[in-house]
Amino acid sequence: MTSAFTNGKRALAATAGLAAAALVLAGCSAGGSTTTNTGGTIILGTTDKVTTLDPAGSYDAGSFNVQLQVFPFLMNTPYGSSDVEPDIATKAEFTSPTEYTVTLKPDLTWANGNALTSSDVKFSFDRQLAIAADNGPSSLLYNLESTEAVDDTTVVFTLKAANDQIFPQILSSPAGPIVDEESFSATALTADDDIVAAKAFAGQYEIASYDFNNIISYKKFEGYQGLWGPAKNDGVNVKYFTDSSNLKLEVQEGSVDVALRSLSATDIDDLRGNDNVSVLDGPGGEIRYITFNFNTQPYGATTPDADPVKALAVRQAVADIVDRDEIADQVYKGTYTPLYSYVPNGLTGANESLKGLYGDGSGAPDLDKAKATLEAAGVSLPVDFSLQYNTDHYGPGSSDEYALIKDQLDSSGLFNVSLQSTEYVQYVKDRTSDVYPAYQLGWFPDYTDADNYLTPFFLTKNFIKNHYSDQEVNDLILKQAVTVDPAERTALIGEIQDKVAAQLSTLPLLQGSQVAVTGTDITGTKDTLDDSFKFRYGALSKG
Repeated sequence: MTSAFTNGKRALAATAGLAAAALVLAGCSAGGSTTTNTGGTIILGTTDKVTTLDPAGSYDAGSFNVQLQVFPFLMNTPYGSSDVEPDIATKAEFTSPTEYTVTLKPDLTWANGNALTSSDVKFSFDRQLAIAADNGPSSLLYNLESTEAVDDTTVVFTLKAANDQIFPQILSSPAGPIVDEESFSATALTADDDIVAAKAFAGQYEIASYDFNNIISYKKFEGYQGLWGPAKNDGVNVKYFTDSSNLKLEVQEGSVDVALRSLSATDIDDLRGNDNVSVLDGPGGEIRYITFNFNTQPYGATTPDADPVKALAVRQAVADIVDRDEIADQVYKGTYTPLYSYVPNGLTGANESLKGLYGDGSGAPDLDKAKATLEAAGVSLPVDFSLQYNTDHYGPGSSDEYALIKDQLDSSGLFNVSLQSTEYVQYVKDRTSDVYPAYQLGWFPDYTDADNYLTPFFLTKNFIKNHYSDQEVNDLILKQAVTVDPAERTALIGEIQDKVAAQLSTLPLLQGSQVAVTGTDITGTKDTLDDSFKFRYGALSKG
């Protein structure tokens, strides 16, 4: 980057406050409407947890839901859509098979008055790759070779492989938030309090006050020039609950306007009959699954009795025994449905490869098959099996879900399950440190494409970090991402699922829909409860 360009950014920063003020006075926005506050202050409740505000350090729904509100993106999804469009950009396009060029809107600013330019964009993606945090989303940037800031408003991404069909969507994902280079460290994660104090925000909102996993108060950012236009409310206060029953009580009594992730299935069913609230269902894309650590699971690579054949047999036996229908019916009352594929039903390329390989071949368990698999591999019975789960991120049903899984495995006589739970903030650290031999995870999609259920999980450098690696699967994932022909790409997605199903890096269990519960005076929820799976607070209005 030349010194002239750096000096240009300093000069722009000096006038940024004037530019933002002019924008507010003129009443202009990306959507062409005024910034008049008419929608009241919304109280939103959730049991989700934040791990960190820094986009380089988190890859979970609770953190991303905050980042989505306060950080700008180059690409994003309009209300009611799953497609991506330029957000703080005027255009974004492939200018060669390996170059993706984005042109920013002029005179963008951060809430602190700093200029928001292509230099911030380059900084944001460079630091994602440099930090590569264990619980961060940098694995999504596997195809990014380099980022160049050509001038204040032009960014060129050079990609390793040509014709990347996914890259525009990745720019809208947890790897895509743009951060202020004058407020964030280039080489280490930046503390939440430092981010808030720096007012390093340029989304629909800025954070007015922050009490970690207790309450976050948002106020509208008047300088926002993104895709969604100004927020339709005056502000949002998000309350974090440790007990979903308290969240249910507050939403039905009206002290919480919107309850979002996660009420129990029983509570949702009960609230559907309450005239004081509205229960709204959105498209399904969430999945729940068991992850096996290939190093520390029974007979894993770093255990004293390591044996890959026996380790696979243990994973296969678990797959033979688990009864998804029983979990869906007894624990979730039909709010989740059995999942026998790695890509959820409804997305192009989804198959049910797991159904034919395991259990009785039609989705039900088969204990005799599990026993035969273990005995053929020479596994001593019963297998001591440590299983970990979490209740404050994946919802109150997790306790019943994993108690039932333990019962299914123990009752087979083939396993002796040790079951434990851990709070999520510690859980995300432990799971990438080989603490858990097998453990619960869930997935809320970053973008609506089968790739988002393959790339983060099964590339050699993946988010799961469970030591699974298969070069053939790795190459197939990279190939499908750059395959232009839809039929050929769909076939590749199916082939990847078949291969992973035979190896069982993870065991998909359930697929769920989005559910929000609101007061009857809240509007706009349906606008954001869409196929993007991004809950945008700015759509909500009260009264």
